[in-house]
Amino acid sequence: MAAAPLSAQSLADRVARAPDGTVHVTYAARAGVCGNGAGMISFDCENGTCGRHRITTNSDWDDDTPCACDSGPVRLALQVTNGHVTRLRSYVGGHWKPAAAGVTDVGTVAAPEAARFLLDLARTGNGRASEEAIFPATLADSVTVWPDLLKIARANAVPSHVRNQAVFWLSQAAGEAVVKDLKDLVDDDNVDRDVREHAVFALSQEPHDVGVPALIQIARANKDAGVRRKAIFWLGQSNDPRAISLFEELLTRP
Repeated sequence: MAAAPLSAQSLADRVARAPDGTVHVTYAARAGVCGNGAGMISFDCENGTCGRHRITTNSDWDDDTPCACDSGPVRLALQVTNGHVTRLRSYVGGHWKPAAAGVTDVGTVAAPEAARFLLDLARTGNGRASEEAIFPATLADSVTVWPDLLKIARANAVPSHVRNQAVFWLSQAAGEAVVKDLKDLVDDDNVDRDVREHAVFALSQEPHDVGVPALIQIARANKDAGVRRKAIFWLGQSNDPRAISLFEELLTRP
């Protein structure tokens, strides 16, 4: 039977069929994401300049062409062996250098399909690629990924280092719904303590008007003393007067 035309193949199929080496994938970045095409990705670009909220990645690789600051696209370099992704590098902006031997470029794909591929890799892949797939999934345009990140965080079958990455990037999603889900994750005794403690940290990164009340509830009522201590620690870093009031309450409790 003849293989399906490329336009009918999913991204996962195209990656699985690629020869061993590097596979390049390109897709649209969500609004507010920019980068220099090399080792820097930022979330608050203005006037053609990458903002202060930035992440540095991939600075030791030579498969990218840097630019000053660009709003996209997202570019992935997947290391593929026997049809499986073993490592992953992500960039925003710039463009690929001319393809060398051992490089397969699948071109531009729809951002939601790229996000699905990456989230599936996070859930089912092996090694570092699973952890590395979380971040670029959050960069995709026209898709809401935080419900999937929550599912990954709750999945005991997924390695804890991948789940912790999911919790971290879940914390970057704005909105009270995300705070509630993080709080529920902390309170779920079926979730590993390490993941719940990462969720406490994630709450500490939320805006104080929503994060601090959630941490106070955890410090007061969570069944796990270790988790309560984590909440108290991060409240101590908040410089929020509500945290001071809680400490006074705890210290004067009979």
